[in-house]
Amino acid sequence: MAATLLLLYQTAKVRLGFLIMACAFAGVAVSSEHPLSAWQIVALGFATLVASSAAGAFNQYYERDLDGRMRRTAGRPFVTGRFEADWPWLAAILLALTMAVVLAAFATNWLAALYVFLGAFTYGVVYTVWLKRRTWMNIVIGGLAGSFAVLAGAAAAGDGMGPAPLILAGVLFLWTPPHFWALALACRDDYRAAGIPMLPVVIGGRATARTILAHAVAMVGLSLLPAMFGMGIIYLVGAVLGGGFFIVACLRLAAKPETAQAWRAFAASIVQLGVLLSAAMLDRLILG
Repeated sequence: MAATLLLLYQTAKVRLGFLIMACAFAGVAVSSEHPLSAWQIVALGFATLVASSAAGAFNQYYERDLDGRMRRTAGRPFVTGRFEADWPWLAAILLALTMAVVLAAFATNWLAALYVFLGAFTYGVVYTVWLKRRTWMNIVIGGLAGSFAVLAGAAAAGDGMGPAPLILAGVLFLWTPPHFWALALACRDDYRAAGIPMLPVVIGGRATARTILAHAVAMVGLSLLPAMFGMGIIYLVGAVLGGGFFIVACLRLAAKPETAQAWRAFAASIVQLGVLLSAAMLDRLILG
């Protein structure tokens, strides 16, 4: 049972789901004010987590042929046959997504629920089905998945069009490409073998590293702006420290676009976003 639960956890990409859930919480935090109770915030977070996990499971279900061609993903359950890719899986994924959307609507409002759905749809269908095998722009457009989580939190708080939530959604949109391109650069041989047009496969490692740096600088610069729209010193310090850490890693990658440094930049992107989102939530919790 424990082994099966672990496989489910990995198949649904629950770790990514927790990050998306944090994006929703941050969307609430950067809103100018919110009438949400603790249970509503928890329910919204759980709905976002479940929706993201449903999209992650569909991603592995649909991409099992590609995963089988790459060393990093060749051991996934749908590739090895430990999970059989049949219609009950699709039904379970659709049911989980439906329940998540209904929960978000019940706990908050239908606009927040719509954003929860759009985040899962963007990753599961727009990115996975429509774009990934066709264009290097796949992850650029796919980056909207995280943006929708922020907007879900803001909409739940009644501030869907506020400047700070919109800016943070833009930060998530700009964060995803350098984050994933760093991974693609580290695994470029895998992506080349699978025939997936990730940016390092299309333009090479050095040009990709420079593009990662440019995106990181733009993203970090944008992440500072919520301090002009109600966020306090805790948020600003987190944005500066986390952003600086990521930019340094990207500078090193641009100077030496090799696998080891690509992995460091990938890890730094996760640290940067984690610090930024945590700072947003702490700022609202402590400073109000």
